[in-house]
Amino acid sequence: MGEEKVLVITYYWPPSGGAGVQRSLKFVKYLLDNKYLPIVLTVNPEKASYPVRDVSLLSEIPKEVKIIATDSFEPLNILSSFIGKKNVPYGGFANSKKEKFHQKTLRWIRGNFFIPDARVGWVKHAVKAAGKIIREEKINCILVSSPPHSSQLIGLSLKKEFPQLRWVADMRDPWTDIYYYKDLLHAAPAAKKDAAFEKQVLETADAILVVSETIKRAFVNKSVFVFPEKIHVIPNGYDEKDFPGEIETPKDKFIITYVGTMADSYRPEIFFYVLKRIVSEHPEFKVLFRFVGNVPSSVKKMTADLGLENYCEWNGHVTHEEAVMFMRKSNALLLIIPDAEGAEGILTGKLFEYLGAKRLILGLGPVQGDAAKIINDCRAGEMFHREEEERLYSTLLDVLKKWKQGESYFESNDNIKEYRRSELTKEVANILRAS
Repeated sequence: MGEEKVLVITYYWPPSGGAGVQRSLKFVKYLLDNKYLPIVLTVNPEKASYPVRDVSLLSEIPKEVKIIATDSFEPLNILSSFIGKKNVPYGGFANSKKEKFHQKTLRWIRGNFFIPDARVGWVKHAVKAAGKIIREEKINCILVSSPPHSSQLIGLSLKKEFPQLRWVADMRDPWTDIYYYKDLLHAAPAAKKDAAFEKQVLETADAILVVSETIKRAFVNKSVFVFPEKIHVIPNGYDEKDFPGEIETPKDKFIITYVGTMADSYRPEIFFYVLKRIVSEHPEFKVLFRFVGNVPSSVKKMTADLGLENYCEWNGHVTHEEAVMFMRKSNALLLIIPDAEGAEGILTGKLFEYLGAKRLILGLGPVQGDAAKIINDCRAGEMFHREEEERLYSTLLDVLKKWKQGESYFESNDNIKEYRRSELTKEVANILRAS
């Protein structure tokens, strides 16, 4: 059991599902091994507006950890009761190019009336509960996870109430630089207010955790009072315990799997063009593309138009454990970085789970970006520009030939171990206890 208590404040916590919950859950799990006893403050799941749920993650919460869940005002839940959950603008704005007028109106409301985001209604409830915990448990350090970046306003309020409190802001994503920020349709006053919140958080927090050097540089440039030395790059990672033993790759079919969500901005066309060429020109290779998660109708239509129906398998949202198993029962994994401003710095948490699965990664996105650098450093696969159809085709064809002949077509190196959650949490523990 840990010796020193730390209050972890996070909106996304089991039974919330998706990638966002993994970072806080694993930090809490491994802080126990680093002489910390976490206390978790989160939102009551009955009041929360989670895009997805995964009740299986509840079993991963260590028994030693106390969980305090508070009330919240959630406008997204109110909206979903009137217009349906699928029409509510939760985050990445899948299919926004084809949305109806009322959906665009909802985005405008979201961007101008709920600042920084639509979970801001949790802040006052969390601040009240956190103050009580800090006094009763004699807490001297808090770790606040975001997005939603409104959670950092909790840290801001607590820092004012308890000036000696050490506040570590774990910011998994950019704030006003997030790739879909312009889709929120902020009016000038709203954008100014949001930027002011961001700047205040960056200047006031005692330490800031980010997942990439690109995000660090962007935050440093927000203010002359945001010093580089207080921003620490702690990438996402994978939990070795989620990948026990060895699982053989499929032999009868070459399975390429994509896990997660996909929006129009992901522009996956090149992959399907290459897949079409492979199955048409080389029928000796049995290839299957497997999608696990929420897929836009435009992607299904694209594959149908290309005549790929018999070479694609569609699976909806699954538990984290099932998602990991889908990854491991594959020959290769498809990674796509959105084709958007700032794409070089996008580091999806999925990349690190792909590393943990130890399967060949075929990536679409900036070949000089942060994701490409990690893939190259770990010899985990290759990243391709969307204009590099010929290189992707020749690479995949070479891989398939080796696979067909029973030869090794992929072997990563030990650099992957740098991204183990247990190792990354040691660094977090050191940052928490810094004076």
